[in-house]
Amino acid sequence: MTDHATPNLPSRDFDATIAFYERLGFRAGFRDTGWMILEREGLVLEFFAYPELDPLTSWFSCCLRLDHLAEFYAQCKAAGIPESANGNPRLHAPKAQECGGIMAALIDLDGTLLRLIANP
Repeated sequence: MTDHATPNLPSRDFDATIAFYERLGFRAGFRDTGWMILEREGLVLEFFAYPELDPLTSWFSCCLRLDHLAEFYAQCKAAGIPESANGNPRLHAPKAQECGGIMAALIDLDGTLLRLIANP
């Protein structure tokens, strides 16, 4: 296995987090009372229990660098996640960035910002 890093994100309720991310193609790789790992085609998200998290003030975030941003974004929309300026969960549509890349955003049910970045 090559060296790698994984984001550690909060979850108020592991059952709700699994249900949300399963709609996006993630599957549980590990779970106990305080830690959970979800995996999807090489992406790994690790979650810690944080039941007292206020999703409206959460500042947690990570970047998902995707070979197929458009397909993943379409899967998010098909899962019923709305494009909206507020509320959780929600999506922000892919946009060209000044740096030349394309980025979208997914805010999950716990208020975590996942930047969806297209690989070059």
